[in-house]
Amino acid sequence: MKNILTLMRPHQYIKNIFIFAPLVFAFNFNSFTLFNATIAFVLFSLLASSVYILNDYMDIEEDKLHPTKKYRPIASGTVSKAKAKVLFLALCSTVFFISFLFNENLFYVLLLYFFLNVAYSLKLKHISIVDIFIIATGFVLRLFAGSLVSDTPLSMWIILITFLLAIFLALAKRRDDVLLSLKGKETRKNIDGYNLEFVNATMVLMSGIVILSYLQYTVSDEITQRIGGEHLYYTVFFVILGIFRYMQITFVEEKSGSPTKIILKDRFMQITLLLWLACFIIIAKFL
Repeated sequence: MKNILTLMRPHQYIKNIFIFAPLVFAFNFNSFTLFNATIAFVLFSLLASSVYILNDYMDIEEDKLHPTKKYRPIASGTVSKAKAKVLFLALCSTVFFISFLFNENLFYVLLLYFFLNVAYSLKLKHISIVDIFIIATGFVLRLFAGSLVSDTPLSMWIILITFLLAIFLALAKRRDDVLLSLKGKETRKNIDGYNLEFVNATMVLMSGIVILSYLQYTVSDEITQRIGGEHLYYTVFFVILGIFRYMQITFVEEKSGSPTKIILKDRFMQITLLLWLACFIIIAKFL
């Protein structure tokens, strides 16, 4: 059971918190929206697990060459290919059945996410640049899932900022792959399309775009009129702080291989995120 849970990667479910983002930014909290968003979170998480299983199944040989991924259940042999297939089919079929009964719009979002990731696992992840755009699109689909089940309209700003931030994080992850390839441990077929100069330059570019986009969001007429606050731009302090810390982890500590683990383990990032959220809520609701 422990190996099965490891195969499902429950620590990656933190990514699906983006499902709740439309509720946070619109301050649309009630029993209906929270319940529906929670159901969407669970279904999205289980479907993501099926995608991770498929990805691990397709990457067995590559993972065996990776210093840490070689310990994954399928690559290490602790979970057989046959069991992985059964679990994959059980998860995705269950999710599609329940989601269709629960919310048809959610079903179509999950279906799109699934087929996009199947294409990613089979082919698209081997095409440099395209691979990071697919990853970023997955985060945007999480926003739509939360929006549709809670009847919360999405702002163009939240879609744009999420997409840009996801590209930034995906580039940081690719940088880790490039560093491994320089050490003679090439683990991805698409890594030839990246080098340190390219990844470093694009990360710096994306960090600036993310910060500028967020600043534009905080001072836009649409947001100030909807929320009723004119001081949201103060929160850009924590956005810059978070971006700088992530770049420090990437460029100085060279530990950007897993964005999820960074969020779960780095106390600096955790405190920064909590302070940003608290500041955002206080300014939006009380100032």
